[in-house]
Amino acid sequence: MNPVVALKIDVDTERGTREGVPSLVSLLEEYSATGTFLFSLGPDNTGKAIRRVFRPGFFKKVSRTSVVKMYGIRTLLNGTLLPAPHIGKRHAEVMREVEDAGFETGIHCYDHFRWQDHLLGMSVGDTRLEFGRALDEFRRIFGRSALSAGAPGWQANGNSRQVYDDAALLYASDSRGSHPYFPLIDNRVYKTLEIPTTLPTFDELLGRREYPDTEIVQHYMNLLSHDRPNVMTIHAEIEGMMKRPLFAELLEKFNRKGVKFVKMENLAKDLLSQNEPPPVCQMVMDCVDGRSGKIATQGRQLPRSPPTHMFNN
Repeated sequence: MNPVVALKIDVDTERGTREGVPSLVSLLEEYSATGTFLFSLGPDNTGKAIRRVFRPGFFKKVSRTSVVKMYGIRTLLNGTLLPAPHIGKRHAEVMREVEDAGFETGIHCYDHFRWQDHLLGMSVGDTRLEFGRALDEFRRIFGRSALSAGAPGWQANGNSRQVYDDAALLYASDSRGSHPYFPLIDNRVYKTLEIPTTLPTFDELLGRREYPDTEIVQHYMNLLSHDRPNVMTIHAEIEGMMKRPLFAELLEKFNRKGVKFVKMENLAKDLLSQNEPPPVCQMVMDCVDGRSGKIATQGRQLPRSPPTHMFNN
């Protein structure tokens, strides 16, 4: 059985939308690959992320991934010394062109910095307001409701999953794990299917002695699963810009391997149509190799048919 790969493309910044997205669309079309673009839709406050310097492992990650080259000085000043450009207002046409080209589109966030750095301290009302802004902007740009979301920095909790359920999303991709599941948080099961990222990201490997650029492509090939979907999160600012040649090399290798590319939406619909639904698993905050701070991860799987009172209503 040939491996199945779903490419989840996070678009974090104004520059990534303007330069990285068209670059990735062109590259994916060249290799007959599809993917799911998740857009940041509001202000680009990337410069405020400098506060993360106090998180364990953040400075080490910044130093090895050449953040200045990756994002550019201007982007790293957005929201601090420079005004925060509104991505949706500036680049709605770029986003629509992605969908017109046949790719899936969904929500990454409204304000990337606010979600990644402050979600865990927000009330459910504040979370609903923040995600509501993204829903409204997505509807304004695409003329329809969003079906999917993938959280910045893999930051998720019960409040965010409640808001997803209220928005009637088809699926979300907020965590790291091994297979799709319904998330259990604080003894409550949420209804929105979770399709976790299963493979490491480029920025978790780049600059590490054990993963030189010459070995990264083969490392991914070794990690591919043949009995379940492989979900790879890439970034418009990395694979679409500075590391585009390396990503092209990976796509070439995927094609030689006979990889089947799927949209996340189609993967979700297929899973939800099966007689036996995906399992219920805990969603917990934990550390992942190569990433600073704690992120949402797939935890222990519950027995089939959990008590009905556990489901979010």
